[in-house]
Amino acid sequence: MNLAFRYSYFGDRFFGSQTQPLLRTVEGELVAACRRLCLFDDWREANFVTAGRTDRGVHARGQVCSFLTDKQDRAVEALNQVLPADIWCTAWASVPDGFHPRYSAVSRTYRYYFLAPGNTVAMHEAAQEFLGRHDFSTFARVGDRNPERKILAARVFEDGPFAIFEVTGESFLWNMVRCMATALERVGRGEADAGKIARLLAGPPEQRVPAAPPEGLVLWDIGYEISFTPLPIGEKSRRYLADRHRHHALMAEISARLAPEGRCPDTSPI
Repeated sequence: MNLAFRYSYFGDRFFGSQTQPLLRTVEGELVAACRRLCLFDDWREANFVTAGRTDRGVHARGQVCSFLTDKQDRAVEALNQVLPADIWCTAWASVPDGFHPRYSAVSRTYRYYFLAPGNTVAMHEAAQEFLGRHDFSTFARVGDRNPERKILAARVFEDGPFAIFEVTGESFLWNMVRCMATALERVGRGEADAGKIARLLAGPPEQRVPAAPPEGLVLWDIGYEISFTPLPIGEKSRRYLADRHRHHALMAEISARLAPEGRCPDTSPI
């Protein structure tokens, strides 16, 4: 049976999502958990694949993998129990043999989180320049790939102390969302405007816009024409999430207290 799992993870303690020898990766931990449960012996024979790669430090809310196994019940009931606390499955589906997490996807959505970004109205207006099909050579590491990509939706909105850049596309190039985030952050600071982004998209490729730091990026969702059944988060991961929240709230307060009197820590993401 071909099973698909939607899963989440914090990316800061992994050397990216793709398997690498002798390094801790998201795929490596998933394969190890599956083997521990005897869901398969060889990941290649089980056709274990994921929807795509994320760089070191990038997080995911809706990454997807699939693999072949004859132990569906064990996979659904026990995978969250053996995964490390910083990875947890949120849904599963029984999928056709022709399903592929990458090639069967109809859309991908990312979110980039800015702290104290500036003019979010201007950022939202500038983000609309990304809509449609464009050559993103200036906004990505293209290599030998087709630089054209189609963006289906883009917005910037505020949520508490953050501004969030949410973008949905058919597919993305390496570092593309992080480079787009850098351009929008410059708009928020008043260093660029929507016209600048339009010119970068329309004109000949210029020097590539640098990528924003990875810790602000989240692979938010991947769209498919199939239905997933929700899974409860395991108690191990639930405690881990609560502990991380407490730790970072405490460190934010301590950082503010330790800052030189009358000065605030630099919160710019770029």
